[in-house]
Amino acid sequence: MKVGTGLAQGRHPTAELATQAVKQALDQAGLEIANSVLLFLSEDFAPAPQSALRAAAVAASTTQVSGCSAPGILTQDDWVLDGSAAAALVLGDGAAIVPAKELDHRQLLTLAAPNAFNSTWLAAPGQRFGGVAGDATGLGAFSVWESGKGVLSTHCDLRLDGVTGAVAVAHALQPIGAPQRIERVDQHDLLVVSGLSVLQQSAWASLVNALDHAGIAHDAGIPFHRVMLMLAESETALARDEYQVVAIIGADAHAQTVTLAHEVTPGSWFAWAILDREAAQQRLAETIVSVGGNLHDKPAFGLMFSCLARGPHFYDGVDDDIALLKRYYPGMPLIGFYGNGEIAPTPGGNALWQHSVVLGLFTAEN
Repeated sequence: MKVGTGLAQGRHPTAELATQAVKQALDQAGLEIANSVLLFLSEDFAPAPQSALRAAAVAASTTQVSGCSAPGILTQDDWVLDGSAAAALVLGDGAAIVPAKELDHRQLLTLAAPNAFNSTWLAAPGQRFGGVAGDATGLGAFSVWESGKGVLSTHCDLRLDGVTGAVAVAHALQPIGAPQRIERVDQHDLLVVSGLSVLQQSAWASLVNALDHAGIAHDAGIPFHRVMLMLAESETALARDEYQVVAIIGADAHAQTVTLAHEVTPGSWFAWAILDREAAQQRLAETIVSVGGNLHDKPAFGLMFSCLARGPHFYDGVDDDIALLKRYYPGMPLIGFYGNGEIAPTPGGNALWQHSVVLGLFTAEN
């Protein structure tokens, strides 16, 4: 399989950046023309990406140009979070990334703008992986395209032809308490929980006890930007890492409540958790080994979709996740973006994740 990536940066969102990125990718792959191009552009391209899409199509001599704009983009060589940039992956030798005209149960690369995301679409046929190409607010201008044209619905499903691959999600959470059962809620407010060591206690007391046990200071206020809730249907599902990540909006010591980003159901199970760099790296290493072990050959390229709150923002100005992947697969072409939600399949269906990395590794079909 012939595959390559390229990344070009500039002061303004010009079509020439897309041309440069595609030509770099073609040179790396040893190709003169490509079967398809996966093109990610910085968010300043979003209001009018058409000239960049045409430039990419001309440079690669193909109309199969798919991708999206995003707050940040990446390849194995570099990443860009501020400024104008274009990243391209080209495929040849029978491999291609093309629109999925009919949905089935195969792997589907799924790209969406924030205003297009909904649970019905996520639950449609297909093992979906990819990301939401939005910033933290979800209010910016974002574009999604396939076949070299913008997609009016602002989401697309793409089929990977001529390749086989494996996909998994790596979280950045470290549990800081034992599994507990949700007993009482009031809309978004978590009221009463129970656990092995206590029959029932307030959600506030449970959270504070977990922080104290983990040695996490909260005298100046609970660090809501780091503390999350891992939510599962059962204690068994929680132990299998089949959980949703629920953000905490606030907590009230007087009312003894914890307010969550969305409603939860009594009878569900959860564990308090905190974002942790060491845990993030450990889980990504495990994911790289697991995903690579599911392939019949060394991966030819990778796709990575990372939370905007992870990456360089999480690792003090560098992306340790890319560096870790390169230690396992040096020189492997990689492309992806930083967004506001990561999509990956689970045993229970497709799910939207936060503060995570979705990694896909692919090689040629037998």
